[in-house]
Amino acid sequence: MTEAVQGGSKGGPKRVALIVAAGRGYRLGGGLPKQYLTLGGRPILRHCLATFAAHPDVSAIRVVIHPDDRPLYEQAARGLDLLEPVPGGAERQDSVRLGLESLAELAPDQVLIHDAARPFVTVGVIDRVIAALDHHAGAIPAVAQADTLKRADADGRITGTVDRAGLWRAQTPQGFRFEAIRAAHRAAAGQALTDDAAVLEAAGGTVVLVPGAEDNGKVTTADDLRRAEARFRGAGEVRVGTGFDVHAFGPGDHVTLGGVRIPHTQGLSGHSDADVGLHALADAIYGAIAAGDIGRHFPPSEARWKGAPSDVFLRHAGGLVEALGGRILHLDLTLICERPKVGPHRAAIAGRIAEILGLDGGRVAVKATTTERLGFTGRGEGIAAQAAATVSLPG
Repeated sequence: MTEAVQGGSKGGPKRVALIVAAGRGYRLGGGLPKQYLTLGGRPILRHCLATFAAHPDVSAIRVVIHPDDRPLYEQAARGLDLLEPVPGGAERQDSVRLGLESLAELAPDQVLIHDAARPFVTVGVIDRVIAALDHHAGAIPAVAQADTLKRADADGRITGTVDRAGLWRAQTPQGFRFEAIRAAHRAAAGQALTDDAAVLEAAGGTVVLVPGAEDNGKVTTADDLRRAEARFRGAGEVRVGTGFDVHAFGPGDHVTLGGVRIPHTQGLSGHSDADVGLHALADAIYGAIAAGDIGRHFPPSEARWKGAPSDVFLRHAGGLVEALGGRILHLDLTLICERPKVGPHRAAIAGRIAEILGLDGGRVAVKATTTERLGFTGRGEGIAAQAAATVSLPG
């Protein structure tokens, strides 16, 4: 797939992800900043970009990069629909501030600030941060400190034991109401604060903790990279998603099913081309990767999707799987109607679906059935479709 992973505005740019990737950490070797080192066959940066791109509640993504890294960034971001990157500053805090200022023209309500070197951020962690922002100005994921903490001198002699009660390890993404964190970063310019939560705290804001994840660690050392790479040597993870869609008959002389135009005495009513089959398949794929549904990515309230061919939606769903480093193993589509007869077009529909997604034809199954003249499909009022998608993702 070469098309960019593009969707709709998801209700407008209300929640933007700001990925900080301007660091110059070369200590992992390879002659590249660590965010561009290969992990599981893809740049470390690519992993978190794909996760945020697949999240249905993230409207837009901007990456803060070092100007010298533009070619590396383009490779890592290839095929994803991202905002134009912006250059960072001398320190991380400067980079975040510059990134926030660049987002002002979008006027987002919230911003999620994430370190590029945390490749295993999950949808669940992002969800918990977003949910907390409904009630608080700032929220960060964190993991309780479980190990005993020791304080030592320069020679390694223990000088004390630190009470670990109430201590947490902070992670990203750290979420904030946009104007609050932008003002706080302006006020903190020139200071050396360790994370964005500290910036808001210094301005008098309140930040809450939500459960993070042990896997959401930062790749900092060679050991970190080896442990991260080990995750990709297993069998991976297989997921199944389902989709269901219905469209009523309306005026017209054909229906489009599975990307194939079929002559009929009526058409199907819908905001796009009303291809009930491709809609069900797209939702099944979105479901398998926890990426919401068609309505989140392509809001029917937006005029630009009126009459749009539904292969756009299916390509977008497939592109998100690819961006996550996964692949579609199998698709199973059932079309439910009395008329038109689907049987004569089954092979063409399966072939078109495979073509749209770049799959082998043997990975697409198309079936047809009726409801024995029961219900709205039995009365000839419309067509329904149900679909299942089996997807493999890196472990």
